[in-house]
Amino acid sequence: MFKKVLIANRGEIAIRIMRACRELDVSTVAVYSDADKNALFPKYADEAYHIGPSPSSQSYLNMDKIIEVAKESGAEGIHPGYGFLSENPVFAKKCKAAGIVFIGPSSEVIEKMGSKIAARKLMIEAGVPVVPGYDKAIEDVDEALEMADSIGYPVMIKASAGGGGIGMKVVYSKDDFKSSLVSIQSVAQSAFGDPTVFIEKYVEEPRHIEFQILADSHGNTVYVSDRECSIQRRHQKLMEEAPSPVLSPELRKKMGEAAVKAAKSIGYENAGTVEFLYSKGDFYFLEVNTRLQVEHCITELVTGIDLAKQQLLIACGKELPFKQEDIKITGHAFECRINAEDPLNDFAPSPGKITRYRSPGGPGVRIDSGVYMGYVIPPFYDSMVAKLCTWGETREEAISRMKRALYEFVIVGVTTNIPFHEAVLSNEAFVRGDLTTHFIEDNNILEAVKEVVEHEKGKGSTLASVLVNNSRKTAAATAAVSAYVNAAKQQSNCQQTK
Repeated sequence: MFKKVLIANRGEIAIRIMRACRELDVSTVAVYSDADKNALFPKYADEAYHIGPSPSSQSYLNMDKIIEVAKESGAEGIHPGYGFLSENPVFAKKCKAAGIVFIGPSSEVIEKMGSKIAARKLMIEAGVPVVPGYDKAIEDVDEALEMADSIGYPVMIKASAGGGGIGMKVVYSKDDFKSSLVSIQSVAQSAFGDPTVFIEKYVEEPRHIEFQILADSHGNTVYVSDRECSIQRRHQKLMEEAPSPVLSPELRKKMGEAAVKAAKSIGYENAGTVEFLYSKGDFYFLEVNTRLQVEHCITELVTGIDLAKQQLLIACGKELPFKQEDIKITGHAFECRINAEDPLNDFAPSPGKITRYRSPGGPGVRIDSGVYMGYVIPPFYDSMVAKLCTWGETREEAISRMKRALYEFVIVGVTTNIPFHEAVLSNEAFVRGDLTTHFIEDNNILEAVKEVVEHEKGKGSTLASVLVNNSRKTAAATAAVSAYVNAAKQQSNCQQTK
C-alpha cells in the first residue's frame, strides 16, 4: 500500500480522498493556490504545499510544479480527483515518467476516450450500441449538410474533445445548420484548443444514465451501480440519483454488461464511468469518464462500496475484493449539488464570504464539503459549496429526507441553488420519476423556484437567526472545528507545511 499520496485537487473532493487515505493509514499531501491558503483541505492534510497564484492555469494545472512537490514530499502516488488534470493524458504520462503512480487509468486509455470520435469507433468495434451518426470529423460544410440530411433532423453537433456539457448544440432544421456549425467549432477551439466536431442523431426525450465501473490489473471488471443524471442545465448535472427509477433489473443488467464490455475493450483499469443516453427502451453509448465522478457518493450509499478506497487499492495492484454477483443495491439515494449560484439569474456564480453556515444531519444524510463559516468562496473555480446526499429504503423516503435536509441547510452570505433543488423535489413529474434531460424547461422549474424563494423567506429569520443571535455558541463551534483540525494534524509525525 502507498505510504503517502498527493491530492492534485482542492475543495470537497480533496477532503474526500484524504478521508479514504486516512482510513487506509496513508499520509496525505495537499497542494494549494493563493486563493486557497485559508481553505479547509490544506489544513486537513498531513502536509501542504503552496504551488502558485489563484488562476488554475498557474496552480492546479501546473503539471511540473505538482510533480516537483510530489517528489519533494516523497509521495508515491498522485490522485487527481475530478476536473483539472484528472483526464489529462499528458499529466498521467508525466507521472509515470517521474516514477509516480497516477491513481487512475493509463495515459493511453485517457487519450483514447478523450476524443469522442475515436471513442465512438472503438465502441462500435466492441459491439456497444452508439447513437446513429458519422464517425468522421467535419471538414466540409456541404458534406456535413449531406450527413445531417441522411441522418435526419434534429441532429446534434458535438465537439470531439468536449466535456462538461460544453461544445454541444441541437440543430432542428437545415436553415440553422451552418451558423450552428460555425458556433460550435468556435466554442471547441476556445474551450479545448481543438475545433474538431462531428454529427450524430439527436435522441429525443433522452435520459442520462451512467454506470460506475471498477477494473483491477488482474482482469476483473465489474459494474457497481447505475445513476440517473437527467436533471441538468446546459448539459451540466445538478442532481443525481441511484439507482435510476426507469430501469428494470433485466435492463440494468444488460446496460451494466455493456459498460463492462466497453471498459474491457479499451483495457481500462481503476474507477470510471460509462455514460449512456436512454430513450424509450433503447440505450446508446455516450462517453467514458476516466476518473472519479462528482456523484460517486450516491453509488457508495446504495452499495456500501468505498470507491475512493478502491481506487487507491487498485493503483497499488490489489485485486478487487468482490465479484459481480456480490454487489447488491440497497435502498435509494440522491445527491444535490449545492452551488453558490443564482438560479434566477441564469445560474450566475455568487462568490463571496459565507457569514452563517449550518449543515444538515440526522438519519440517512451525508454531506461532502470543504467550506466553513467565514470561508470566502473564490471566483476562480467551480462554485460548489457542498454535495448533499440522502439515503432511504425507498425512493420516496430518500426524497423526503432530502427535502428535510435542504430545509435544515443554512448558508448565508452567498446566493445558492437550494431553492432550485426544493422546486425540483416538489415537482409531480419528478416524484413520478418522469425525467428527461429537458426536465427544467419542460416543467417550468425556474418559475417554481420563484415561488420557493418567496415561501422560504421566513427561514432566514428562524434557523439562520440562531447563528447570529448567539455569537458565543458560534465562536465555540468555530473553536471546536479549529481544535479538531489541529489535533488531526498533530497525529502525523511527518507534518510539514511549506
